[in-house]
Amino acid sequence: MKISFLGGGNMASALIGGMCGRGFEATDITVVELDASIRERLRASYGVAVLAAPDAGVFDSDVLVLAVKPQQMKAALVPFAGVLRETLVISIAAGLRLIDIGRWLGNMGVPYPPLVRCMPNTPALVGAGVTGMFAAPGVDAVGRELAGRILATVGSIVWVDDETRLDTVTGISGSGPAYVFHFIEALETAGLAQGFDAASARRLAIDTVLGAARLAEASKDSPSTLREKVTSKGGTTAAALAHLAATGWHDALVGAVEAASARSRELGEQFGQN
Repeated sequence: MKISFLGGGNMASALIGGMCGRGFEATDITVVELDASIRERLRASYGVAVLAAPDAGVFDSDVLVLAVKPQQMKAALVPFAGVLRETLVISIAAGLRLIDIGRWLGNMGVPYPPLVRCMPNTPALVGAGVTGMFAAPGVDAVGRELAGRILATVGSIVWVDDETRLDTVTGISGSGPAYVFHFIEALETAGLAQGFDAASARRLAIDTVLGAARLAEASKDSPSTLREKVTSKGGTTAAALAHLAATGWHDALVGAVEAASARSRELGEQFGQN
Protein backbone atom coordinates (compact mmCIF):
# COMPACT_ATOMS: atom_id res chain seq x y z
CA MET A 1 0.00 0.00 0.00
CA LYS A 2 1.40 3.36 -1.03
CA ILE A 3 0.69 6.30 1.29
CA SER A 4 1.75 9.84 0.43
CA PHE A 5 1.76 12.96 2.57
CA LEU A 6 1.40 16.42 1.09
CA GLY A 7 3.23 18.43 3.73
CA GLY A 8 5.64 17.20 6.38
CA GLY A 9 5.05 19.46 9.39
CA ASN A 10 4.58 18.52 13.02
CA MET A 11 1.25 16.72 12.67
CA ALA A 12 2.37 14.83 9.58
CA SER A 13 5.56 13.86 11.40
CA ALA A 14 3.54 12.62 14.36
CA LEU A 15 1.34 10.52 12.09
CA ILE A 16 4.30 9.08 10.24
CA GLY A 17 6.01 8.17 13.51
CA GLY A 18 2.81 6.61 14.82
CA MET A 19 2.26 4.65 11.63
CA CYS A 20 5.81 3.33 11.54
CA GLY A 21 5.39 2.19 15.12
CA ARG A 22 2.06 0.47 14.42
CA GLY A 23 2.80 -1.83 11.53
CA PHE A 24 2.92 0.49 8.52
CA GLU A 25 6.09 0.12 6.44
CA ALA A 26 8.29 3.20 6.11
CA THR A 27 9.17 2.11 2.57
CA ASP A 28 5.50 2.54 1.61
CA ILE A 29 5.39 6.18 2.75
CA THR A 30 6.37 9.22 0.66
CA VAL A 31 6.33 12.82 1.86
CA VAL A 32 6.12 15.83 -0.44
CA GLU A 33 7.60 18.80 1.40
CA LEU A 34 9.08 22.07 0.11
CA ASP A 35 11.41 22.63 3.08
CA ALA A 36 14.68 20.73 2.55
CA SER A 37 15.50 20.63 6.27
CA ILE A 38 12.14 19.02 7.06
CA ARG A 39 12.62 16.50 4.26
CA GLU A 40 16.01 15.51 5.65
CA ARG A 41 14.65 15.20 9.19
CA LEU A 42 11.82 12.93 8.08
CA ARG A 43 14.12 10.79 5.98
CA ALA A 44 16.66 10.45 8.79
CA SER A 45 14.07 9.86 11.52
CA TYR A 46 11.75 7.40 9.81
CA GLY A 47 13.39 6.20 6.61
CA VAL A 48 10.52 7.42 4.42
CA ALA A 49 10.93 8.68 0.87
CA VAL A 50 10.91 12.48 0.54
CA LEU A 51 10.27 14.69 -2.46
CA ALA A 52 10.26 18.42 -3.14
CA ALA A 53 7.38 18.03 -5.61
CA PRO A 54 4.86 15.29 -6.39
CA ASP A 55 5.78 12.67 -8.97
CA ALA A 56 3.83 9.97 -10.79
CA GLY A 57 4.12 7.66 -7.80
CA VAL A 58 2.45 10.20 -5.52
CA PHE A 59 -0.41 10.67 -7.99
CA ASP A 60 -0.85 6.89 -8.01
CA SER A 61 -0.92 6.49 -4.19
CA ASP A 62 -3.55 4.43 -2.43
CA VAL A 63 -3.85 7.14 0.24
CA LEU A 64 -3.00 10.84 0.11
CA VAL A 65 -2.86 12.71 3.42
CA LEU A 66 -3.28 16.47 3.07
CA ALA A 67 -1.14 18.08 5.77
CA VAL A 68 -0.35 21.56 4.46
CA LYS A 69 -1.65 24.75 6.04
CA PRO A 70 -5.31 25.47 5.18
CA GLN A 71 -4.50 28.80 3.55
CA GLN A 72 -1.97 27.04 1.28
CA MET A 73 -4.13 24.06 0.36
CA LYS A 74 -5.77 25.34 -2.80
CA ALA A 75 -2.43 26.16 -4.43
CA ALA A 76 -0.87 22.92 -3.20
CA LEU A 77 -3.63 20.85 -4.83
CA VAL A 78 -3.30 22.40 -8.29
CA PRO A 79 -1.04 19.58 -9.59
CA PHE A 80 -3.56 16.98 -8.34
CA ALA A 81 -6.69 18.43 -9.97
CA GLY A 82 -8.28 15.84 -12.24
CA VAL A 83 -5.31 13.48 -11.85
CA LEU A 84 -6.33 11.22 -8.97
CA ARG A 85 -8.49 8.20 -9.71
CA GLU A 86 -9.27 5.99 -6.70
CA THR A 87 -6.91 7.49 -4.12
CA LEU A 88 -8.40 7.88 -0.65
CA VAL A 89 -7.76 11.50 0.35
CA ILE A 90 -7.52 12.30 4.07
CA SER A 91 -7.38 15.96 5.10
CA ILE A 92 -6.01 17.00 8.49
CA ALA A 93 -6.16 20.69 7.57
CA ALA A 94 -8.17 22.58 10.19
CA GLY A 95 -11.36 24.23 8.97
CA LEU A 96 -11.23 23.19 5.34
CA ARG A 97 -14.53 21.71 4.16
CA LEU A 98 -14.72 18.64 1.95
CA ILE A 99 -16.90 20.45 -0.59
CA ASP A 100 -13.98 22.79 -1.30
CA ILE A 101 -11.28 20.11 -1.29
CA GLY A 102 -13.41 17.98 -3.59
CA ARG A 103 -13.90 20.93 -5.93
CA TRP A 104 -10.17 21.66 -6.06
CA LEU A 105 -9.35 18.00 -6.74
CA GLY A 106 -12.21 17.48 -9.20
CA ASN A 107 -12.24 17.14 -12.95
CA MET A 108 -14.41 19.10 -15.39
CA GLY A 109 -16.58 20.44 -12.60
CA VAL A 110 -17.14 17.02 -11.01
CA PRO A 111 -15.97 16.99 -7.35
CA TYR A 112 -13.56 14.29 -6.24
CA PRO A 113 -15.55 11.85 -4.04
CA PRO A 114 -13.42 9.64 -1.73
CA LEU A 115 -12.58 12.21 0.95
CA VAL A 116 -12.17 12.03 4.71
CA ARG A 117 -11.83 15.13 6.88
CA CYS A 118 -10.11 14.88 10.25
CA MET A 119 -9.54 17.18 13.21
CA PRO A 120 -6.61 15.86 15.26
CA ASN A 121 -5.13 17.75 18.21
CA THR A 122 -1.59 18.45 19.34
CA PRO A 123 -1.29 15.64 21.94
CA ALA A 124 -1.01 13.45 18.83
CA LEU A 125 2.63 14.57 18.91
CA VAL A 126 3.11 12.26 21.90
CA GLY A 127 0.67 9.56 20.76
CA ALA A 128 -2.10 10.80 23.07
CA GLY A 129 -4.33 12.71 20.67
CA VAL A 130 -8.00 12.44 19.85
CA THR A 131 -9.23 12.94 16.30
CA GLY A 132 -12.72 13.77 15.08
CA MET A 133 -13.39 12.19 11.66
CA PHE A 134 -16.00 12.52 8.93
CA ALA A 135 -16.18 10.50 5.72
CA ALA A 136 -17.86 11.79 2.57
CA PRO A 137 -20.48 9.52 0.94
CA GLY A 138 -17.88 8.50 -1.65
CA VAL A 139 -15.85 6.62 0.98
CA ASP A 140 -16.71 2.95 1.41
CA ALA A 141 -16.34 0.82 4.56
CA VAL A 142 -12.82 -0.22 3.57
CA GLY A 143 -11.79 3.41 3.17
CA ARG A 144 -13.29 4.36 6.53
CA GLU A 145 -11.47 1.50 8.24
CA LEU A 146 -8.16 2.48 6.64
CA ALA A 147 -8.54 6.18 7.51
CA GLY A 148 -9.43 5.26 11.08
CA ARG A 149 -6.46 2.92 11.35
CA ILE A 150 -4.07 5.65 10.19
CA LEU A 151 -5.35 8.30 12.61
CA ALA A 152 -5.58 5.79 15.48
CA THR A 153 -1.79 5.47 15.40
CA VAL A 154 -1.59 8.78 17.31
CA GLY A 155 -4.49 8.36 19.73
CA SER A 156 -8.23 7.72 19.83
CA ILE A 157 -10.72 8.55 17.09
CA VAL A 158 -14.35 9.70 17.11
CA TRP A 159 -16.46 9.46 13.94
CA VAL A 160 -19.18 12.04 13.36
CA ASP A 161 -22.11 11.69 10.96
CA ASP A 162 -22.31 15.35 9.99
CA GLU A 163 -19.31 17.33 8.77
CA THR A 164 -20.46 20.47 10.58
CA ARG A 165 -19.87 18.65 13.88
CA LEU A 166 -16.15 18.88 13.17
CA ASP A 167 -16.39 22.59 13.93
CA THR A 168 -17.57 21.63 17.42
CA VAL A 169 -14.81 19.02 17.64
CA THR A 170 -12.40 21.85 16.85
CA GLY A 171 -13.81 23.88 19.73
CA ILE A 172 -13.67 20.99 22.21
CA SER A 173 -10.60 18.88 21.45
CA GLY A 174 -8.82 20.79 18.69
CA SER A 175 -8.45 23.93 20.79
CA GLY A 176 -8.96 22.02 24.06
CA PRO A 177 -5.28 21.42 24.85
CA ALA A 178 -4.84 25.19 25.12
CA TYR A 179 -7.60 25.33 27.74
CA VAL A 180 -5.87 22.58 29.72
CA PHE A 181 -2.48 24.27 29.39
CA HIS A 182 -4.07 27.47 30.66
CA PHE A 183 -5.49 25.56 33.64
CA ILE A 184 -2.07 24.05 34.37
CA GLU A 185 -0.56 27.51 34.09
CA ALA A 186 -3.05 28.85 36.66
CA LEU A 187 -2.32 26.00 39.11
CA GLU A 188 1.40 26.59 38.65
CA THR A 189 0.95 30.32 39.29
CA ALA A 190 -0.99 29.53 42.46
CA GLY A 191 1.80 27.25 43.64
CA LEU A 192 4.39 29.94 43.06
CA ALA A 193 2.25 32.47 44.90
CA GLN A 194 2.12 30.11 47.89
CA GLY A 195 5.91 29.84 48.04
CA PHE A 196 6.75 26.72 46.01
CA ASP A 197 9.78 26.72 43.75
CA ALA A 198 9.08 26.68 40.00
CA ALA A 199 9.91 23.01 39.46
CA SER A 200 7.71 21.83 42.32
CA ALA A 201 4.81 24.08 41.31
CA ARG A 202 4.93 22.78 37.77
CA ARG A 203 5.14 19.15 38.87
CA LEU A 204 2.18 19.53 41.22
CA ALA A 205 0.10 21.18 38.48
CA ILE A 206 0.94 18.78 35.63
CA ASP A 207 0.65 15.59 37.65
CA THR A 208 -2.65 16.70 39.14
CA VAL A 209 -4.11 17.06 35.65
CA LEU A 210 -2.55 13.80 34.44
CA GLY A 211 -3.79 11.85 37.44
CA ALA A 212 -7.30 13.28 37.32
CA ALA A 213 -7.61 12.50 33.60
CA ARG A 214 -6.42 8.94 34.12
CA LEU A 215 -8.85 8.45 36.99
CA ALA A 216 -11.72 9.81 34.90
CA GLU A 217 -10.80 7.46 32.06
CA ALA A 218 -10.52 4.41 34.33
CA SER A 219 -13.63 5.07 36.43
CA LYS A 220 -17.19 4.05 35.64
CA ASP A 221 -18.36 7.22 37.38
CA SER A 222 -19.12 10.41 35.46
CA PRO A 223 -16.84 13.42 35.94
CA SER A 224 -19.58 15.10 37.98
CA THR A 225 -19.78 12.09 40.32
CA LEU A 226 -16.01 12.01 40.69
CA ARG A 227 -16.08 15.72 41.51
CA GLU A 228 -18.74 15.13 44.17
CA LYS A 229 -16.74 12.29 45.71
CA VAL A 230 -13.72 14.51 46.29
CA THR A 231 -15.80 17.44 47.59
CA SER A 232 -16.51 17.15 51.32
CA LYS A 233 -19.20 19.46 52.65
CA GLY A 234 -17.56 22.49 54.21
CA GLY A 235 -14.11 21.29 53.16
CA THR A 236 -11.26 22.76 51.17
CA THR A 237 -12.44 21.54 47.78
CA ALA A 238 -15.93 22.89 48.42
CA ALA A 239 -14.42 26.30 49.16
CA ALA A 240 -12.41 26.22 45.95
CA LEU A 241 -15.35 25.13 43.81
CA ALA A 242 -17.58 27.79 45.34
CA HIS A 243 -15.04 30.42 44.33
CA LEU A 244 -14.87 29.03 40.78
CA ALA A 245 -18.66 29.01 40.54
CA ALA A 246 -18.80 32.64 41.69
CA THR A 247 -16.43 33.63 38.88
CA GLY A 248 -18.64 31.91 36.28
CA TRP A 249 -15.74 29.83 34.98
CA HIS A 250 -17.96 26.90 33.89
CA ASP A 251 -20.11 29.03 31.62
CA ALA A 252 -17.01 30.86 30.43
CA LEU A 253 -15.44 27.60 29.27
CA VAL A 254 -18.63 26.51 27.51
CA GLY A 255 -18.67 29.91 25.83
CA ALA A 256 -15.03 29.51 24.82
CA VAL A 257 -15.85 26.25 23.04
CA GLU A 258 -18.72 27.96 21.24
CA ALA A 259 -16.43 30.83 20.19
CA ALA A 260 -13.80 28.44 18.84
CA SER A 261 -16.45 26.43 16.97
CA ALA A 262 -17.86 29.60 15.40
CA ARG A 263 -14.39 30.69 14.33
CA SER A 264 -13.82 27.28 12.74
CA ARG A 265 -16.92 27.79 10.63
CA GLU A 266 -15.75 31.27 9.64
CA LEU A 267 -12.33 29.97 8.62
CA GLY A 268 -13.94 27.23 6.54
CA GLU A 269 -15.80 29.90 4.59
CA GLN A 270 -12.65 32.00 4.24
CA PHE A 271 -10.28 29.21 3.17
CA GLY A 272 -12.81 27.73 0.75
CA GLN A 273 -13.21 30.87 -1.32
CA ASN A 274 -12.32 30.64 -5.02
